[in-house]
Amino acid sequence: MSVKTKTQQTLQQLSQTAARRQWRHSESRFARAWRRFRTNKLALVALAVSILLTLLALGAPLISLYVTGVGPNEQSLLNNFAPMSAEHWFGTDELGRDVLTRIAFGARVSLGIAVLSVIVALTVGTFVGAMAAYYGGLLDTILMRFVDLMLSIPTIFLLILIGSLVRVGPATLALIIALLGWFGLSRLVRSEILSVKQRDYVEAARVIGVRDTAILLRHILPNILHIIIIWATIAIPSFILVEAALSFLGFGVQTPTPSWGNMLTNATQYFYKSIALVFIPGFFITTTVLALSIVGDALRDALDPYMKE
Repeated sequence: MSVKTKTQQTLQQLSQTAARRQWRHSESRFARAWRRFRTNKLALVALAVSILLTLLALGAPLISLYVTGVGPNEQSLLNNFAPMSAEHWFGTDELGRDVLTRIAFGARVSLGIAVLSVIVALTVGTFVGAMAAYYGGLLDTILMRFVDLMLSIPTIFLLILIGSLVRVGPATLALIIALLGWFGLSRLVRSEILSVKQRDYVEAARVIGVRDTAILLRHILPNILHIIIIWATIAIPSFILVEAALSFLGFGVQTPTPSWGNMLTNATQYFYKSIALVFIPGFFITTTVLALSIVGDALRDALDPYMKE
């Protein structure tokens, strides 16, 4: 065996060992982060509320089938504006539709749009940031100038413009929000990768001929995972507010599909007959955004590498 081959094998072993050590360090970092997170009682309560709201969204068909016994769009004009009762826990709206059922199905729409938007934005933003940071040069310049241009334009105006031009459904609205919401993440990913790619184990992997894709997926991205997680937990409540605002303005999810935003829009016309129609969707929007924001802030503090034990 030649000296060159032995050297390459040695470098490959060193690179793999360093990567494993770095990943174990990441695992221990997440374990320490969870320990710090658990000490924040308010964050634990917010996490429990977030889980309950998620279960409400996932269990909407079960609530409709076993609790209320009616569908989200099932009308009863003889029973409109009914007060809260054992039959209708949250009362009924102007068309006699059960508010609890619509809140549950609205949670599926509002939370589903937010989660789908975050997934798409994570994919696009991480890819663009990684390409710009890893390859640099002209590609970095073009991508980052485009990001700067888009960040200079208020996103809500673009969303309203698109919503006024085309009629969007929940999936389409989620994609539009995501494609206008990944720019900040790409800058975060780029700045982190610019630091990580200079480390010794990445240089060793590059020297022995490891493919760029493998370096990014195995050696770089796992070590910036905490930044991506923090961004996602903060982006979800932001996207919920965006969806609610667009639906409230009439540019988002259209009736009869229930979402918390369009439920609030419809309720404003009848608040003098039933203030609960305004309060209930507003309460769920506020509670969800507040709970997820608290979880995101606590998670950011827990994953902060400079946070003292």
